[in-house]
Formats: sequence, C-alpha cells, structure tokens
Amino acid sequence: MIQRMGSEIKAGPMRVLVTGGSGLVGKAIEQVVQHEGGKLEREEWIFLSSKDADLLDVGQTRAVFEKHRPTHVIHLAAKVGGLYQHMRENLDFLGDNIKINDNVLQTAHEMGVTKVVSCLSSCIFPDKTAYPIDETMIHNGSPHDSNFGYSYAKRMIDVQNRAYFQQYGHLYTSVILTNVFGPHDNFSTENGHVLSALINKTYKAKEKGTPVNVCGSGAPRRQFIYSLDIGRLIIWVLREYEEIDPIILSVGEEDEVSIKDAVDMIAKALDFNGETHFDISLSDGQRRKTASNAKLRRYLPDFTFTPLKEAIKMTCDWFVANHDIART
Repeated sequence: MIQRMGSEIKAGPMRVLVTGGSGLVGKAIEQVVQHEGGKLEREEWIFLSSKDADLLDVGQTRAVFEKHRPTHVIHLAAKVGGLYQHMRENLDFLGDNIKINDNVLQTAHEMGVTKVVSCLSSCIFPDKTAYPIDETMIHNGSPHDSNFGYSYAKRMIDVQNRAYFQQYGHLYTSVILTNVFGPHDNFSTENGHVLSALINKTYKAKEKGTPVNVCGSGAPRRQFIYSLDIGRLIIWVLREYEEIDPIILSVGEEDEVSIKDAVDMIAKALDFNGETHFDISLSDGQRRKTASNAKLRRYLPDFTFTPLKEAIKMTCDWFVANHDIART
C-alpha cells in the first residue's frame, strides 16, 4: 500500500505547503529549495507564517489550505519555547499543540493531501529509558516532567498518523529532530533553545564586558544539528521516505557534546575571552537524550553533516550580521 502511494507521489506535480515556514527549520528548507537547487521541475513551494493563518483556528486553517490547494504538507508549526517557559506553561503547550496538529491533519485529510510530514522533537522520548533511543521507543514511558505538555502533544502526531493510515490509507509520517540550531532561530535568552540563547548571551557579554551566565551545570549532553542539514533531510523525507513510522534525523551518538563544550565553541566563534559562570541552582533539564540515527543511516549512509564547530561559527556570523532583525 505504502509503496504504491510512494510511486504515485513522484508522478504528478507537487504543490508543497510548509506550515511554520518563517521559523528556524522552515527558513532552512526555504534556503535549500530557493538557493541550493533543491526545487525540482513541476514543484511549487509555499511557506506559511503565523501572519498567513492562525492554525489554532480550524476556519483559518481550512481557508489557507483552500487558497493554496497543496498536494503535500510539511507541518512545522508549533507553540514552542525554552526549558523554563515549558516548565511554567505545560497546559498551554499541550492544548495549543494538540489543536494545531489536529487542525492541520484533519484539513489535509479533507482536502485530499497526498502526503504530510510532521515535525517531532527528541523531548518526546521517555525520561527513564535505555540509550541510545530509537524510533520504536517513543511511547515506552512518560516524557520528562519539565515539558510533558509539549511532549505528549507531539507524541499524539505519531498516534494520529497511524490512525489516518489504518482508517484511510493516508501517508502521513513524521520526523524526530534532536537539538536544531542555525540562522533564523529564536535567540531569546529567556525562551530560545539552548544553543541560540547562549549565542545571544555571549554576544551581549562581549559587548558589555561582563561574564556569560549559563543556566545549570553545563554537564547535560546534546546532539546538536545544523538547520540546513535538517532542511535537506526533510526534503528527502518528503520525496522518498514511505513509512508511516517516524524517522530520527540527527547526527550520530558519537557527535553528542556537553553544554559546556558548546559554550566553549560559541566563545571561540564570537572571539569572547571573558569569564563563564554556571548557575547550578537552576535546572539542567534532561541530562541526556541520546538518539540513534541508525535508521537514517540505513537509508542515507553517505549523508554528510556539517561539523558542529563550523555550524556554530556560521550561525554566530549570521547572528552578528543580522542582529537587528534576529528574533531576540
């Protein structure tokens, strides 16, 4: 069934609607499509932002789908925040993300969309688990308490995808991303993801001649992945990946680094020579979330990831050059 649908996908023209198109991953996909020759003949790409439609509203969701009539959807839109915002607002993250996802998938079903690729996060994995984590382990226990609302809402996409396939034969699938960073990220020191928040903190500390204050001990380890690599991989998933089950898009386990290592790389990239203070009174969140990319490597054994130091340098350079327009 999936194989048949896969061959149909490649036959006709594709009109791809990208929700969350103005965010970190959306901008990366746009860069690959528009500027790296990622767009094929008979393909049209539409990148939506929250200005185009409020996806919490089913009426607005339907209207934007009717306007663009997509054959394919990459669903990136979500209510997201940094660790401490998630800890404060779990109910909001749960409710809003369930609504957004349900509106997008239900509307895609009603409009006859051929394929949907939704975006999940490695924070959906169980808190107490064996490492490395793989795609089969998503539902094997509760996620970490710090962001359980967001995590359960994201897990439900996998449940919905399986149900849409069982009931209607739809090819709705999902990708699981580890810690993505790059140009166009949210660099807010309060609500940004860890690496981008640290880039902004270091930039400000260098300007003011003050120390960089890092939340937590710096010991947690993460697999950081450059947004342009994710953009290239999601386009591959849209065109070639024909499983309903999710696929982890990540660098390998051997590329996991500590927050402290990342802080040092950022300092070097921004030529910051001041002091760094680690505030151990603040939560570290999950100590590790090591994910296996073995499934990805079975499909794409030769894919080359941008080395972390190089990716951090390019992101820092972008942030410095675009500081006036960057989300801070």
